[in-house]
Amino acid sequence: MSELVSTRIRTTAGKLGLPHLAEALNQYAQRADEAKMGYLDFLDLVLSEELAVRDDRRFRQGLRLSKLPHHKTLADYDFSFQPDLDPRKVKDLATLSFVEAKANAALLGPPGVGKTHVAVALAVAACRAGYSIYLTSLDDMVRNLTAAEAAGRLTSKLGTYLRPSVLVVDEVGYQPLERAEANLVFQVISKRYEKGSIILTSNKTFSEWGQVFGDEVLASAILDRLLHHCDVISLNGPSYRLKNRLAAIERDTQVA
Repeated sequence: MSELVSTRIRTTAGKLGLPHLAEALNQYAQRADEAKMGYLDFLDLVLSEELAVRDDRRFRQGLRLSKLPHHKTLADYDFSFQPDLDPRKVKDLATLSFVEAKANAALLGPPGVGKTHVAVALAVAACRAGYSIYLTSLDDMVRNLTAAEAAGRLTSKLGTYLRPSVLVVDEVGYQPLERAEANLVFQVISKRYEKGSIILTSNKTFSEWGQVFGDEVLASAILDRLLHHCDVISLNGPSYRLKNRLAAIERDTQVA
């Protein structure tokens, strides 16, 4: 490839918003020459590589905007520590068919069993697949919506929780809500109903949600929309955090 043609291609690639092509052009040309590629094979190589680079860039940007506390995947989850949990149920969710159907997933269980880990792993998988994601604790969402309502910006702030394809609502039930706060949660749930997916984690059974939301009728209305299309997984094994803490104490004791 002549230097003139190479320069022209790099310039065109830059104008088309393909910076990777401009940077890797010589590498592509060398690979094509070594493999004796035809024109169509070379074009397929370039386009495939550019798509992979663009998808990876979009994925990393999506993670940056997601507010996820970490980027752990299901490969990092120790299913052996939760023997009552059927890994197939979680892996079925990881196919993201529920996201495609704009349905929901609920992960229930006591603190420390890995609910947030699984929720984040599903969100990371969704982001990798091209879906927009966002994570919030229930308390943070309520606090932000309450402040926005007081400032006359509720509609705008609701968009934060309505726009993502997948909204992860963590720690439902750790703090009881006032009725006005519960009504804000209802607005999010009802407006997302059959329009986007919710992944939630809760340490409360659904029968206890009346206490969480301070109103049995409002809790029933929330559950009615949430559970209409929802996969529910219970995690009732021992606490990972307690396991790690006990292991640390044991190590310290042995050292002493």
